[in-house]
Amino acid sequence: MTNPGEVDQEGESAHPGWQTLAGLFDTATTFFEKILFLRGYEFSSNMYVLTGDYLTVVDPGNDYTAFMELWKLGFQPADIRKIVLTHGHLDHAMGAFELLRAYPRVLESGGFELIHHEAGPREFKEMATQLGSRVSQVRGGETLELSGFEWEVIHTPGHTIDGICLYHAPTKTAFTDDIVLPHAMAEPDKNAGGRLDHYLFGVKALLKMDIENVLPGHGLPVAVAGRRVIEQTYESLLLKIIGVKDKTPWLAGAKALVEKGLLEEAVFCSDKEIACHPENFEARELKALCLNDLGRFQEALEVLDQMGELQAPENDDVFPLIGRGYALMGMGKYDEGIKLFDEALRIKPATRDALMYKGMALYLAGNYDEAMEIEQFRTEFVGRFKEELQKKKNAPAEQ
Repeated sequence: MTNPGEVDQEGESAHPGWQTLAGLFDTATTFFEKILFLRGYEFSSNMYVLTGDYLTVVDPGNDYTAFMELWKLGFQPADIRKIVLTHGHLDHAMGAFELLRAYPRVLESGGFELIHHEAGPREFKEMATQLGSRVSQVRGGETLELSGFEWEVIHTPGHTIDGICLYHAPTKTAFTDDIVLPHAMAEPDKNAGGRLDHYLFGVKALLKMDIENVLPGHGLPVAVAGRRVIEQTYESLLLKIIGVKDKTPWLAGAKALVEKGLLEEAVFCSDKEIACHPENFEARELKALCLNDLGRFQEALEVLDQMGELQAPENDDVFPLIGRGYALMGMGKYDEGIKLFDEALRIKPATRDALMYKGMALYLAGNYDEAMEIEQFRTEFVGRFKEELQKKKNAPAEQ
């Protein structure tokens, strides 16, 4: 493969070389004008350079010729003051050390600051220090000033233990390491501490952010549709956790995730099933159950209201009543919950869950004796928490 900027035998550009993100995204936004991008190839990751009073390199790649092309744009080695490693794989990191070895002038202005996660390879810290660089370690949650812009550090383990992403809130832009790529999910590297459960943690951290623009470690950056790219990674990750290679019914996946205790993920899969099959009541029931268990009671009520709108009035399914009662109980509306449990018991007497939750609501409302009269509550709940409940019962009432 030819190097950046070279021309192949047919006279066509084999690699576009350094580009501004503004040009790539076809926008005149100043922020993107100040970020240069070099697409990775062969054994090198994507490289990004933030320009300003000084240069910040996010992932220096693994190809010294990339810097030679950068100098042709009018920059000097001493302009680089900070280098951020999104993780410690060689295709992302070795360029930092090539820079120090090949361009001693970098050190003449005080060298650069190498920023990486504290769980990154110890050898990098030692090598950078020996070559005259300053080293800063982050954990996640810090705000970094990089070439005049503030970026939040997000710890995103999973592909490796030391993965970090950088988030610029004003432009809804994120450097997403290898944990989110535009066309495929990177595999966890067990040798570098990668784990599927950590991967899930990392991607969920990104989903909590308002991200529109994704700057990945490989592949082309994505403008505007970055949120969808993160969601696709999340979906792929869930399928891998469920343990299937091909598409699986989302409801089956949701049930498998519930068994693993991954309730938020089960809600996500339930939503996928509902989007495909709006009439699937089982998916709505499972979603409501998970939301209640997660303490997201208002959302559970909304799902149960939707079920009531879709379900025929003569249907004798008492789950919506019990689910609503549980959600109201969780919101401290014990009397309203008890009415719904009673209605469920009128339709289907001796329903275990309705009896259990009615007893719980009575107890929490202060009706201890009435709660104890319900056998299911007394034997199944009180049997496990007798001492704690007795303390509550004997505690003086609040003034």
